[in-house]
Amino acid sequence: MSMMTMITRRGMTAALLALLIVVGARPVHAQENDLCLMCHGDISVFQGMERAEDLAVRPDVYSVSVHGQAGLNCVDCHMDLAGSEDFPHAEKLMQVECAMCHGDVAAQQAESLHGLAAARGDKLAPGCADCHGKHDIRSHTDPDSRTAVMNIPLLCGECHHEGTPVSRTRDIPQDQILENYSLSIHGEGLFRQGLTVTAVCTSCHNSHLILPHTDPRSSIHRDNVAATCTQCHGQIERVHRKVIEGRLWEEEPHMIPACVECHSPHKIRNVFYEAGAANRDCLSCHDNPDLTMVRDGETIPLFVDEQAHNASSHSGTACAQCHTEVSSSLHRPCETITATVDCSVCHPDEVELHTNSVHGQLLAEGHTEAPACVDCHDKHATMSKLLPTSPTFSRNIPDLCADCHRDGEPGARRSQVELGDIVSSYRMSIHGKGMLESGLTVTATCSSCHSAHGPLPSDDPASTVHPDNVADTCGSCHYGIEETFMSSIHWPGNSEAGPEELPTCEDCHTSHTISRVDRSDFRLMMMDQCGECHTEEAETFFDTYHGKVSRLGDAGAAKCYDCHGTHNILPTTQPSSTLSRTNIIETCSECHPAANRRFTGYLTHATHHDPDKYPYLFWTFWAMTTLLIGTLTFAMLHTAAWLWRLWRSPEHRVKRHAKPGEKLYRRFTTFQRSLHLVMMISFILLAGTGMALKFSYMLWAQLLSRLLGGFDSMGLIHRTAATTLITIMLIHLWDVRRQKREAGVTWMEYIFKAPNSMMFNLTDLKELIGSVKWFLGRGPRPDYGRFTYWEKFDYFAVFWGMVIIGGTGLILWFPEFFTFVLPGQTVNVATIIHSDEALLAVAFIFTVHFFNTHFRLDKFPMDPVMFTGRIPIEEFKRDKPREYEELVARGTLEKHLVDPYPPKVERAMKFFGFVALGLGLTLIFLILYTMLFGYR
Repeated sequence: MSMMTMITRRGMTAALLALLIVVGARPVHAQENDLCLMCHGDISVFQGMERAEDLAVRPDVYSVSVHGQAGLNCVDCHMDLAGSEDFPHAEKLMQVECAMCHGDVAAQQAESLHGLAAARGDKLAPGCADCHGKHDIRSHTDPDSRTAVMNIPLLCGECHHEGTPVSRTRDIPQDQILENYSLSIHGEGLFRQGLTVTAVCTSCHNSHLILPHTDPRSSIHRDNVAATCTQCHGQIERVHRKVIEGRLWEEEPHMIPACVECHSPHKIRNVFYEAGAANRDCLSCHDNPDLTMVRDGETIPLFVDEQAHNASSHSGTACAQCHTEVSSSLHRPCETITATVDCSVCHPDEVELHTNSVHGQLLAEGHTEAPACVDCHDKHATMSKLLPTSPTFSRNIPDLCADCHRDGEPGARRSQVELGDIVSSYRMSIHGKGMLESGLTVTATCSSCHSAHGPLPSDDPASTVHPDNVADTCGSCHYGIEETFMSSIHWPGNSEAGPEELPTCEDCHTSHTISRVDRSDFRLMMMDQCGECHTEEAETFFDTYHGKVSRLGDAGAAKCYDCHGTHNILPTTQPSSTLSRTNIIETCSECHPAANRRFTGYLTHATHHDPDKYPYLFWTFWAMTTLLIGTLTFAMLHTAAWLWRLWRSPEHRVKRHAKPGEKLYRRFTTFQRSLHLVMMISFILLAGTGMALKFSYMLWAQLLSRLLGGFDSMGLIHRTAATTLITIMLIHLWDVRRQKREAGVTWMEYIFKAPNSMMFNLTDLKELIGSVKWFLGRGPRPDYGRFTYWEKFDYFAVFWGMVIIGGTGLILWFPEFFTFVLPGQTVNVATIIHSDEALLAVAFIFTVHFFNTHFRLDKFPMDPVMFTGRIPIEEFKRDKPREYEELVARGTLEKHLVDPYPPKVERAMKFFGFVALGLGLTLIFLILYTMLFGYR
């Protein structure tokens, strides 16, 4: 019967009508899917036909198929209709050739059991469409696809299950394949748990190249089945090496049983059984606590605690699995045991590590104190390292290792490196405290750094603590630190220096005494640590404010790594460096929030010894040095000459005392003495704290800093005293203005023409020349007035110091503010000026000024006038004859005469004066000692 005669009348009419419409609208040869679907898209057209479902194509189903999604037309597969204008087309068409597009897959299919069966004409052999479908082919990743992982067992089961024609005609038994699979561990994972990663038929047998297990190319051939299984079961040989008796690997070293010999292909099960049933036989003797044996004169206990064994990690391991030399045919199977247990049967990797370790090497050399497996792991009660009761639990490891390595034990005695008591050191370290005090079981223990089974000396390249490996060892816990360190200049690959010259983790953090990095002692220690390699930089750093206060114990001041970084230290030329032009302001801002671009011009490692690189610092230093030496030299010569004259003139060194009841001349008012008293206290505080900072490398400076409460406290004292001194100067200037207004004269008259003016004038020059002549025995002692030239020098030295020392001090106090206008190097220049001018002031006051006022032979040991304000009339006539005569001539001397202070009050004032003198002389002695013996 022809195709047309089988089509119903209604269907033929509809098809012809549609065809006429199409033909009238476009050429007949336009063979798109729409033309084919005019007939094949309507199932009613094929009603009553035997293959109606095959001939009908649902457009919605085809559109979502892989072919429809790819935009293929019907004629792309039914190629014999391409270009045909016949309608209706021939009833019988050529077989679709999937190989036209899927050549590789078709070649595999042709070589497979299925392809060969089809070539023989076996009607049961499946073709492409039997598995993939025809017009509804979906991707295997589509859950609705016939070839989706979840559907594969059911797809293959259509042919391969009990009772099917395939199962009845095959020589290989096919009994209950699908049922067995569904009950296997693979099937349960797929059907019950929805694990699409589990094995299905195609995972083992392949999708298209399905071959018999006898074919060497087959994925289930004995030689290939292990590779097939290891697609999912990784490292299967290592797993089997631990569970198969060791001698099998010696007799057949590269052979293991094929997977399917132990695991039935379609009946793979989780096996649960009581391991080591023969333990009962062993324990019939070994459960006796009194059971022992004597070997080489040593009594060895043979008792095995069954409960401890059952609770151990080896509870599932039979006695005979460790004691492999037993003979089950004997009444006492253990009679044949001649060697100790070989742990490598199950733990080959660990034993190999131990054998090559320093422990294993010593053990091989016959050192009985060297630890073997059972020294750390109990013989019959080995517990997991995860159990707190296990000796190898992280918290117990320090005590376990201490059995040999604590001070005085064999491990400590054998060490060729002086490590001290490493166990006690570890307990006090940040790791030890974290573990033992805070209970942080994730912190590092001995085995974390030295490894559990393979400890080696640090000079062994394979050691975990070898300098080349220690960063990797530390990085196993300190995530990201090693990666950061590898990018720094200290990493061997990034530096021109040799590896032995570059620091490792241990150089900075030590090994067994690791402390918290935020502790003050760590911060201070790191300065010296960096200085061991960077000697020049360290020396210049300690010349700066940061370095000096650090020497005094200020942990908060910037240290090397505050500026350069810690593990990420880079050359300043690299943009990512913390000190690059891009980042330096941000780095400085961590301590100096108002830091600006000029502020970063501060020279942190500058030296005043390099005129070419730092000319401003060089010439400033030598200018201040010249001023210091010149001033002190002239003053000392003047003092020495004066001392010589007093020594040669007994009449001038006689000390004058007031007679009982005699009135005294009031030389200074209470206001003047009060200002001097506050100024003196402020100066002594400034001198002590300032010199301690200048000579911070000296022990006396560090002790003084501690005595004053640390550098923070010392800095507060210094700034408070400086502020007080500035205030004193302002009060004095106010008083000078008051006196000028009361005098009713101009400033020029008050400064230069007033009788008691403090300004230098021609009379001072004459008195200086006259004093020199007197010193040399070439003339009489000048008749000095109220203020001598040396007193005026002392007076203006205070003004000079306030401007120079005070001005530079303000720059050092507020560097961010001043560097908005001044360059950053100004701070370095100010440091030199402030420091050297202060040294000049301290040296002058505590030597020259002290001599002029207290240590002259006619005043020794003290002139109390500045404390009491009073001097005897005879002393006044000798010291200030011109002033005395002027007062007598004007008849005003009586106005200035007062009664002396009570003896108790005067003694108290003198005591205070002696304390001040003692402090000044002590500081001078310390400075001289530093200059002579301690200068770096």
